[in-house]
Amino acid sequence: VSLMESGGGLVQAGGSLTLSCAAPGSTYSINGMSWYREPPGKQRELVAQISPGGSNSYADFAKGRFTVSRGSGSYEVLLTINSLKVDDTAVYYCKADELVESTDWLQRTEYDVWGPGTQVTVSS
Repeated sequence: VSLMESGGGLVQAGGSLTLSCAAPGSTYSINGMSWYREPPGKQRELVAQISPGGSNSYADFAKGRFTVSRGSGSYEVLLTINSLKVDDTAVYYCKADELVESTDWLQRTEYDVWGPGTQVTVSS
C-alpha cells in the first residue's frame, strides 16, 4: 500500500497551490503526516507535519505560506502553498507515520509510508 500525491504542476510565482496526499480509500486513516520536498540538485527537506492530534508544525521557511490540514476524510491530508516562489520548485512527497486500514474483518497498520511525489514547478 502506498500514498498518492496530486495537485502539482506548473504555477507562476505569487500563485497558490494545494497538494493532496491520499490513501487508497475510506477504509484507511492517516495518523500523523509529514510533507517533504526535494528541490533539484538538493537534499530532501522537511516542510510541515500534522500530528495524530491535529497540531501542526512547520520548517522555518514554510511558516506563513504553507498550511497543512486534513482533507475531506481521515485518509487525506492537504498542503496549501501561498505566494509561491521560484525556490519552491521541487518534488513534494508525503509520508504517513501510521497508515491504518480498518475493515469488518481486519485492522492493520503500516509505518512510514511514502508517496511517489508530485512535481511543483514555479515560473518567474
